[in-house]
Amino acid sequence: FVGRDGKPADAQSVAAASLDTIRAQNRLTVFAGRFTVAVTTRVSKLGLSAEKTLIVPATVRYDIDYSKLGPDDVTWDTAAREMTVRLPDIEIDEPQVDMANIREYGGGTILMALGNAEEVIDAANRTKIRTAVIKEADTPLLRELARRSARSAVERGIALPLKAAGIDARVIVRFPDESGYGL
Repeated sequence: FVGRDGKPADAQSVAAASLDTIRAQNRLTVFAGRFTVAVTTRVSKLGLSAEKTLIVPATVRYDIDYSKLGPDDVTWDTAAREMTVRLPDIEIDEPQVDMANIREYGGGTILMALGNAEEVIDAANRTKIRTAVIKEADTPLLRELARRSARSAVERGIALPLKAAGIDARVIVRFPDESGYGL
């Protein structure tokens, strides 16, 4: 990397260019999980009951929102030859339900045929699906796996341009709840 003045680029310039490139991506999916949840809703009316159970496969993406990065989130320590990148926390995207593979089990066809029980059950199950999938996806273990993936991607994304510019540096990636984030 050579600056406009023809001189070799310094680490801060390379980091700034890398940050611009990263921010241009807007969001980076660093991890994805596939989950299957079961939800059931039961409705009773006029002595009759209806029930529907859904077995629902869904995919959840874990993203980093690069638009939240600012110039102060990438710092260079000349003495230590360390580039520190402060990332925003992992965000869990809305579940993507695999509609083609939902399995449905139910009973109470009389009540479903006579009233709006099926609409009530379906609406309740839709809400339960989202809640159940997010609960499965938002665990400390899965968040840590997503963080490791994000850390690795960002370290490589910053270290490679530094190395290409002939700058030997260590890249450190931190998340909001980690020590040293406020540096």
